[in-house]
Amino acid sequence: MSSRTVSRIVVLKGGTSAEREVSLDSGAACAAALRSKGYNVTEVDAGADLPARLAVVDPEVVFNALHGRFGEDGCVQGLLEWLGYRYTHSGVLASALAMDKAASKRVFAAAGIPVAESLIALAENVKAGHVMPPPYVVKPNNEGSSVGIYLVNEAANGPPQLGPEMPIEVMVEGYVAGRELSVAVLDGKAFSVTDIIVSGWYDYDAKYSEGGSTHIVPADLPEEIFAACLDYAERAHKALGCTGLSRADFRWDEAKGLAGLIILEVNTQPGMTATSLAPEQAAHCGVDFPSLCAGLVEGAV
Repeated sequence: MSSRTVSRIVVLKGGTSAEREVSLDSGAACAAALRSKGYNVTEVDAGADLPARLAVVDPEVVFNALHGRFGEDGCVQGLLEWLGYRYTHSGVLASALAMDKAASKRVFAAAGIPVAESLIALAENVKAGHVMPPPYVVKPNNEGSSVGIYLVNEAANGPPQLGPEMPIEVMVEGYVAGRELSVAVLDGKAFSVTDIIVSGWYDYDAKYSEGGSTHIVPADLPEEIFAACLDYAERAHKALGCTGLSRADFRWDEAKGLAGLIILEVNTQPGMTATSLAPEQAAHCGVDFPSLCAGLVEGAV
């Protein structure tokens, strides 16, 4: 990292999304890491009084550790732009595109990155009958961290009975069998590939509960697949217009070779504890967690 030019930082955490608890963990970890680097850090739980709280601190940079709606969909980014604060991670457009799964898929496809077949449907129609042949996955179009995921197996007799947490419209996506892979990208350059080993579905509990999954970095993959993961992640980061740190998630069906590798989504606000996927990859490449956080601050726009 270059010599420090920023001193006063606000770390945004918490918020009101379904991923509030994850964000509180990310924010606390990032604040501690930045303090270890000598920064003056104020932690702010983002709520309706956010503009007033920012005015009191008047930070040189806002470190965005929010996850989910309002924090990574362009909303808080637009507020920070309006108020004139520098902030970490991606801007308004890239954040909004990445959070909208249907929109980001169109961007990926236009960039030549393979995606799974999908459609947007009314939740009531999805509950009434199969809108595509099983197996398929039903999920909100604009949430992350596997919030509200329904897997409909090939042998399913009937459609999924979606819970009240699901929005009026949902994404229905053809299920892609195979391994869970992930690639973190910093300033347009991919770090490595993580193979995520999990028993069953990689849902919210598997991501965030202790022992829910195992991360292998670097993933033991054929050279062609490893290189394709890095390439697709960098191209997705660029196509969306991301800045700072992002993370691309993939599924790979080994039986199909390169044709079995598809991108699921790009997360512009990836988990930020020392053991989260992106920081793990950074550490593997020689960038420790405090240095990763400090680099994001110094590169804030």
